[in-house]
Amino acid sequence: MEKVQKTAANRGKHANHSDWYRLDLSAIVYPTLQRRDFSSVYRLSVLLKEEIQPDVLQQALDMTLPRFPTYKAAIRKGLFWRYLEPNDRPGPFVQKDVRNPCQPMYFKANNRYLVRVYYFRNRIALEAHHSLGDGTGGMCVLMTLTATYLRLLGAEGIENGGFVLDIHGTPKEEELEDAYMRYANAKVCPPRVEEKSYRVRGTAEPFYTLNIIDGIMSASQVMAAAKRYGATITEYLNAVLLQALLTRQEEDRRSRLRPVKIAMPVNLRRFFPSVTLRNFITMIFPGVDPRLGEYTFEEIVIQVRNYMRYYLNEKLLRGDITTNAETQRNPFIRIVPLFIKDFVVRMFYTKVQDRNSSAGLTNMGRMEVPEGMRDYIERFDICMGQPFSRRTNCAIISFGDILTINFASSIVETDVERYFFRRLVQDGIHVKIESNRNMELGTE
Repeated sequence: MEKVQKTAANRGKHANHSDWYRLDLSAIVYPTLQRRDFSSVYRLSVLLKEEIQPDVLQQALDMTLPRFPTYKAAIRKGLFWRYLEPNDRPGPFVQKDVRNPCQPMYFKANNRYLVRVYYFRNRIALEAHHSLGDGTGGMCVLMTLTATYLRLLGAEGIENGGFVLDIHGTPKEEELEDAYMRYANAKVCPPRVEEKSYRVRGTAEPFYTLNIIDGIMSASQVMAAAKRYGATITEYLNAVLLQALLTRQEEDRRSRLRPVKIAMPVNLRRFFPSVTLRNFITMIFPGVDPRLGEYTFEEIVIQVRNYMRYYLNEKLLRGDITTNAETQRNPFIRIVPLFIKDFVVRMFYTKVQDRNSSAGLTNMGRMEVPEGMRDYIERFDICMGQPFSRRTNCAIISFGDILTINFASSIVETDVERYFFRRLVQDGIHVKIESNRNMELGTE
């Protein structure tokens, strides 16, 4: 009770930390892509070892969210830019989980909150609109919520640290900053010349249908397979996905050969010191071009490894950030009305950016939690959410020796996923498959 009273006292302080926040450099794009049947929504889940008590989870959410002012927020539209403002409306309210996650978030629905919290059996799931922040920020919200929930149930010895923040503390200025603008200071803006990549053709699922396929496996087995090819886990799994896409393209007689590329977000906090809870990622595009000849799997691994080790450095990433920031800094663009900016950005993304890749892949890496939480957690899941166009998105996360690979797509065909997991089995990795197509949940 004492904690609840302290949190209530701090709630106003957190809400008034700032009157509004301009969307960060990445977040500017996501609202322009909003459609009736699409929002940029991702999902993070933690599976505990005991069944969730929804009333306690709601109490924990009420205590936790005020600590994150850019998540306890509503998105507003100005004449020139969108921005976030504090949201003191009731909610958000925990809900029983649904069969089809990551459904569109409409800016005026749900009391204008752009976060959802679900529960099912022993799972807590957080869904967030990408305008609020990236997976690192979202994981801070989820893990702080989980720690608060466990403490309310009587768990002792759970300390703050890492992804678990102090719900009674005041947010640091650095947590709320647009870190892109701090590091967008290269003296040149490298051009981007990308060629249209192969796109998977498939049968569109009905609206509100998202196909989820989870592969659960041993992290040590995946690491051993990657080492046999002289690669990291991320490089190895990129190569596996590229090979699956190449195989799919070979069977697609309606499509001429094109480069096969993967859109992979890079967490810039690895290269530039920052504790921001907002977006701080950029995209790289490892790939191969089958028009140059047939690639063995070993050659794909080498191609990915060389690409990643060339592009993942502070110098090139700083140049990429600077190129992105130049449009926002341009005095002319700043005074262009928002509806014109939306039209141009949407056209560029649809005609150019979205066609630069054949699939998406993100790796959250190995999850570290405070020692006092480890015994309560079984595993983590991550879902990139609904693809903007007909393709599949792949997301990876591990905890202890459990590594989970999630595929999310809005097409009926699952050829790419089948080729992907078949390759892992060939490399000696035992895979357990789960899917939302055969799960019994409370609502559709």
